[in-house]
Amino acid sequence: MNLLSVEGISKAYGERVIFEPLSFGISKGQKIALIAKNGSGKTTILKIIAQQDTPDSGQVNFRKGTQVSYLPQDPVLDPHKTVEEIILESGNHVLEVIADYEKALQNPEDAEHYQKAFEAMEQHQAWDFETQYKQLLSKLKLDDLSLKASALSGGQKKRLALCIALLEKPDLLILDEPTNHLDLEMIEWLEAYFIKEKLTLLMVTHDRYFLERVCNEIIELDNGKLFSYKGSYSYFLEKRAARIEQLETEAHKAKRHFTKELEWMRRQPKARTTKSKSRIDDFKKIKAKAQQRRNEHEVQLEINMERLGSKMIEMHRVSKSFGDKVILQGFDYNFQRNDRIGIIGNNGTGKSTFLKLLTNTIKPDGGKIVWGDTLKFGYYTQEGIKVKPDQKVIEVIQEFGEFIPLKKGRKISAQQLLERFLFDRKKQYDFVEKLSGGERKRLYLCTVLIQNPNFIILDEPTNDLDIVTLNVLENFLLDFPGCLIVVSHDRYFMDKIVDHLFVFRGKGKIEDFPGNYSDFRAYDGLTTTSETPKKKVKADWKNKTENKPSNEEQRALKKLEKEIAALEAEKENIQHQFTDGTLSPEDIKALSIELTSVEKALEAKTDAWLERSLALE
Repeated sequence: MNLLSVEGISKAYGERVIFEPLSFGISKGQKIALIAKNGSGKTTILKIIAQQDTPDSGQVNFRKGTQVSYLPQDPVLDPHKTVEEIILESGNHVLEVIADYEKALQNPEDAEHYQKAFEAMEQHQAWDFETQYKQLLSKLKLDDLSLKASALSGGQKKRLALCIALLEKPDLLILDEPTNHLDLEMIEWLEAYFIKEKLTLLMVTHDRYFLERVCNEIIELDNGKLFSYKGSYSYFLEKRAARIEQLETEAHKAKRHFTKELEWMRRQPKARTTKSKSRIDDFKKIKAKAQQRRNEHEVQLEINMERLGSKMIEMHRVSKSFGDKVILQGFDYNFQRNDRIGIIGNNGTGKSTFLKLLTNTIKPDGGKIVWGDTLKFGYYTQEGIKVKPDQKVIEVIQEFGEFIPLKKGRKISAQQLLERFLFDRKKQYDFVEKLSGGERKRLYLCTVLIQNPNFIILDEPTNDLDIVTLNVLENFLLDFPGCLIVVSHDRYFMDKIVDHLFVFRGKGKIEDFPGNYSDFRAYDGLTTTSETPKKKVKADWKNKTENKPSNEEQRALKKLEKEIAALEAEKENIQHQFTDGTLSPEDIKALSIELTSVEKALEAKTDAWLERSLALE
């Protein structure tokens, strides 16, 4: 059953075209993810469908009686109202009936009011709804209904808005980055809820595990066109790669055909026959197809890391409390070069406080923290970039200098650096406040990395970044030779980047776990179901993970793979040069010697790669 159809919607802000006419439909039971690069208008599309915004052209047609709920990326709540007041004033009629009944219970002397309230509960079948409502509040950990919105954390606000959206029992639930600000436990609950419930979903999310497990269709907005993939996220990746390969093959053929037709056009006399005119019309189509280009630019991350000494950060018996709330208690750790540490734990267990202690933003109550002389932090915070009124994108980077140093003594201009972060010359003169959430985060990432840190701290780096940028960031971090700490609720990101975890259990307890997030979930499941003492389970787990390849070994393998690819390209280039009929005997001899040298180097690198691969099995 078709719930809605989107027909030719477009949107522009002044001269900036966000997207041109788009059309698609949503049927009951579909769980759709919308994927596109930052700045492509994903949030705008969701708002138009949720009737929070209007398109410049086109329309959205709903099936009669379709109930739509919308969860925005950053919910706006009345700061003066309590959690309960916000829920009851959300426009949900059944909740109003329940509230009236509870009021009647407090005034039993008014028999007439009680009777009316009771009958209304019966009429709207509100008894079951009340049970579901209270269960949902409990699952979303909204226990204190008297709290005012101004006192809520970002995660609590998101859970409250999610609660309101789910209570509406919508035919279509629209979600903009639903996992942002939620802790890992809450994300996994929400994931299980969406898998189990027969809901129709349209969402934008960067959480690749969430995409894989929840969605059964992916809609991709690529270069202004929509492509639909009926399957999971992994199916989408496979089919998208095949589609792009096919496009590149067709473009290559079109260019060859265009060259041939261009020669014919140049040879033709001015007087044309009817047949010639027909071929000229075809030539115009061939030319248009040959000149089509994919905008496949990716963020290029490159820094000139400051020299890193032998001492980084030493924490000796560090303690920190806020009143009765203990964050750290006698914590010891010496950070080492190439440490890849993930920090996980429920909201409010002290993760952000720990980072502030590390960066000397706040002081410990007890113990000692020693910082190395050569230490230089790159600290990416949740707050993001501080937007100054009327500041342009280029001006943000120029605050660090007109030219930015890179590796091996090279340097590039502020304009060139921004282009590497996908801000074209026109976009560089846009006001920062006009950027999308993802574009702001990309600009902020640029400002952190150009300071050439050797100790990077990333606090929720994946929020609002598109998947393409995330993949580039992950590959950069895998090669980063300094120390890295990541606080993230993105399980895919954590699994790929970190090799051990600090697990914040609350009440000052921090557990150092050897493995990534998926390893930890498997281990944590063992400790909750097994009668074996937790210390023994952890010791057994640690023994099992000792054979895992280290980060250094993985980097060595990756370096060899890059070198092999470069040598193969060089070999192919030399072989191609032999086809040149103008080569002299001396040239052929020189090329032969060069080819032999490259083939020997390629064989040696391949053997080295094979040896390392076998050693890690």
